[in-house]
Amino acid sequence: SDVCYYDSNVSFFYLNVNKTIPEEWRPQDYVVVGLGLTVCVFIILTNILVMSAIFMNRRFHYPIYYLLGNLAAADLFAGIAYMHLMFHTGPWTKKLSIYQWFLRQGLIDTSLTASVINLMAIALERHQTIFTMQLHSSMTNRRVILLILAIWLIAIVMGLVPTMGWNCMCDLQNCSKMAPLYSRSYLVFWAVLNLFSFTVMVVVYTRIFIYVRRKNLRMSQHTSQTKHKETVVSLMRTVFMILGCFVICWTPGLVLLLLDGVNCGCGVLTYEKYMLVLAEFNSLMNPIIYSYRDQDMRRTFKRILCCLWPRAGGRGQHAGVRFNTLEQEVLTDSNGTQTTHHSDAKSALEH
Repeated sequence: SDVCYYDSNVSFFYLNVNKTIPEEWRPQDYVVVGLGLTVCVFIILTNILVMSAIFMNRRFHYPIYYLLGNLAAADLFAGIAYMHLMFHTGPWTKKLSIYQWFLRQGLIDTSLTASVINLMAIALERHQTIFTMQLHSSMTNRRVILLILAIWLIAIVMGLVPTMGWNCMCDLQNCSKMAPLYSRSYLVFWAVLNLFSFTVMVVVYTRIFIYVRRKNLRMSQHTSQTKHKETVVSLMRTVFMILGCFVICWTPGLVLLLLDGVNCGCGVLTYEKYMLVLAEFNSLMNPIIYSYRDQDMRRTFKRILCCLWPRAGGRGQHAGVRFNTLEQEVLTDSNGTQTTHHSDAKSALEH
């Protein structure tokens, strides 16, 4: 048990857990790699589009959009990491050195961790903004930058932890089947940490929905019952779209990691690659859910795609930031008095 196998090749550890490295390309390998590369291309293109729109349009130079841009950067990095994986899988796995294998897995761990923490940060920001009824987040640019740096620091550390020692090269009996050089205890830790992040998101969005629903119940006294019902239904659809996408894309893979971590003896290897592709889809859906629903963002996308430089608008103009929370409209009456109106809570979660 005190012997370490640092000089062994990747095939040795795969043989240790009875995980086969195919000698030739099988039909299922072509399907997984082909589908994976296709999704990677869309992930990279859509997230580059989001980052370009935020950079070019001054209307998006607010803290919430900086977080959105960081989410797009994390998902872009995920697409690159997945593409790197697709070119180093199947029969190509045997050609990898130990450190190349750790690099392959570390890129995925870093990108996925950064994406999940970004989603949680956006959920917390939305919660804070709704309950304080602000147009924009109260975070300063400095705080946003520090938050972004903290997100990437945590993600990088999580990606480097197995390489720095939390592996099974000195404990072959604790090797994972899905990741033969990873310790099963690390897989359990990583899966539980992500499930905890998911739980926080569920709690946050549940509080947001309950708060906005109660607000709509009070507002319904001045509106028709039909409009009130439509608002509640719209909010429910948006909430379940955000949470449902995360559940569908992540839960199967996290459960599979937990089963492998506790050494359940079930056929985790049968579904491993398909769960990886499913989790990959989350990085593709994030730009759609968090960006494409914003009308200003869509208009900027069209200008970029038409090879036209987007107009930033005149000085003093602010974007209708529908991505944020309770939208405030500041109007000036004939006496020069400013009056703040809070729009219907429907836009709080719908955008």
